[in-house]
Amino acid sequence: MQNRLTIKDIARLSGVGKSTVSRVLNNESGVSERTRERVEAVMQQHGFSPSRSARAMRGQSDKVVAIIVTRLDSLSENLAVQTMLPAFYEQGYDPIMMESQFSPALVEEHLGMLARRNIDGVVLFGFTGIDEAMLAPWRDTLVLMARDAPGFASVCYDDEGAITLLMQRLYDRGHRHISFLGVPHSDVTTGERRHLAYLAFCEKHRLTPTAALPGLGMKQGYDTVASVLTAETSALVCATDTLALGASKYLQQQGRDALQLASVGSTPLMKFLHPES
Repeated sequence: MQNRLTIKDIARLSGVGKSTVSRVLNNESGVSERTRERVEAVMQQHGFSPSRSARAMRGQSDKVVAIIVTRLDSLSENLAVQTMLPAFYEQGYDPIMMESQFSPALVEEHLGMLARRNIDGVVLFGFTGIDEAMLAPWRDTLVLMARDAPGFASVCYDDEGAITLLMQRLYDRGHRHISFLGVPHSDVTTGERRHLAYLAFCEKHRLTPTAALPGLGMKQGYDTVASVLTAETSALVCATDTLALGASKYLQQQGRDALQLASVGSTPLMKFLHPES
């Protein structure tokens, strides 16, 4: 079995001194971009990362946690992050924020960089397309948000339950023409699960489903909501608060303020504009 490489080995393979490797590891200045890329390439090729014991001996236990969100402008994810930060600060951890933009390749790139810097842990907001094999090295130090994966700590939303609860409350209030605005099924959780829950409720209660799946953005909600409205529509369920905000602007412009609007989420802006929803 091959022995674990040391900083001295990486320096030799890269053709630089140990101090240069240390500066690259600590992301310090004083190293040319070309040299930095060469050292990082050698470390990646050999799967090198300095041991935690070595870091501790040098007094370099940084206590840093990375939070990888799908979008920096995601209202729901920002709310979740806001609840995490005080807990991290209380335990002496410094959080850093990163964005995946729903790109598995970008997640892999972020995780590779974080591994080389010996980050203490990762909170990853999951999405469809992430390969569990990519996450395997982080099994003990990663928490997956909004997705579940065998062997990983995860925090998941009850997508089906949330939609069913909204539909039941609307049904109990006498609504029988309930439309739905959602997300494409390429998003398994927010998209497929919530849409299927809506369809299942409609089938169970013999309601006629009227749905569109435009996406996640406010403008998509605004541009698409008209396609799910009929003269009989008395209520609208949106898969996210963001979609609901876009839909609400259209409803106000069309003078349909009486239509009951319901959505999944807890966005302060939504509560402010529609306290009754």
